[in-house]
Amino acid sequence: MIIARKRRIGIFGGTFDPIHVGHLVAAVNARVAADLDELLLVVSNSPWQKEGSRAITPAEMRFLLVKDAVLGVDGLSASDIEILRGGSSFTIDTVEELNEADPEVEVVLVVGADAAAGLATWHRYEELAKRVELVVVNRPGAFVEPATLSDWNVSFVEVPSLAVSSTEIRQRVADGRPLDFLVSRHTIEFIASNHLYR
Repeated sequence: MIIARKRRIGIFGGTFDPIHVGHLVAAVNARVAADLDELLLVVSNSPWQKEGSRAITPAEMRFLLVKDAVLGVDGLSASDIEILRGGSSFTIDTVEELNEADPEVEVVLVVGADAAAGLATWHRYEELAKRVELVVVNRPGAFVEPATLSDWNVSFVEVPSLAVSSTEIRQRVADGRPLDFLVSRHTIEFIASNHLYR
């Protein structure tokens, strides 16, 4: 008798303001390493840990950029689940919503090493640790010690080091420096036509 394998869905959440090549490299490597059927790049509606720290591009615009960035990339999808839900974005709420839609699905949470280091501050993190498998994306110079994640069913994925961040992208726009090969051509055009990060 063959037992059907459960569908494995990953969630890789973020502000994605804007999405860049580093996000995409982490996403494709995590999807393969964790044997995911699909990895959702979940665009936060209102990132509660960043509220008040800086101006954040409207969620709908950030979602359009992510949707374009993953177009044609096998196994990656843009998700507006948190935007449609509204309010502050909490990962546990997204996990619950996915499980309600399909109780049989296995939800895998994909985070970067920097986010993994702060998981204890996340909303209802103890419950989250019991409900998901965790995949931490490490890169040279940015990794988290496994001992700090003893509450989690965790695995690690190594990716190449790419010295790029959304903060740097925003600063490059403000300074008038080029974005070529850091973000997609469409993202460059979208940022320019919508006068973002000036």
